[in-house]
Amino acid sequence: MKKLIGIFCIIFWAGHLAGISFLEAPLKFQAPGITIPLGLGIGQLVFQALNKVEIVLLVVILGCSLPTPLNNMKSILLFLVTILLMADTFWLLPVLDERAKLVLAGNAPIKSYHHILYIIIDMVKFLSLVILGFLNLKSLHNEKRHS
Repeated sequence: MKKLIGIFCIIFWAGHLAGISFLEAPLKFQAPGITIPLGLGIGQLVFQALNKVEIVLLVVILGCSLPTPLNNMKSILLFLVTILLMADTFWLLPVLDERAKLVLAGNAPIKSYHHILYIIIDMVKFLSLVILGFLNLKSLHNEKRHS
């Protein structure tokens, strides 16, 4: 049952990430009447909420996966996703939040690479979660076949 919960959380996380980062975020600015400040305000709320959901999902996944030695692809991907989420949580999101506050206050922030880096990290996280979900489903299938 632990494995099924972990797999569900991995796939659920990948779906949330795809829906918010790759659909909602870019489409929001195409909606009629959405200004940059309004879109940024919505984006701050949505990405802060997504980050909290990601942390909860990671804790559940780790609880369902541990103890696992870091000697196979699933463990390496889980470690990678953990490191990327920590980078988002403790570095990139605070930096992006400060930039959004500058814009909302009417100031133009200096150019930065942080937003592009956040997108790249989300892409790597998403692909890692999809592969991790697939590998876990495959190993679960193999366990069922051999039992």
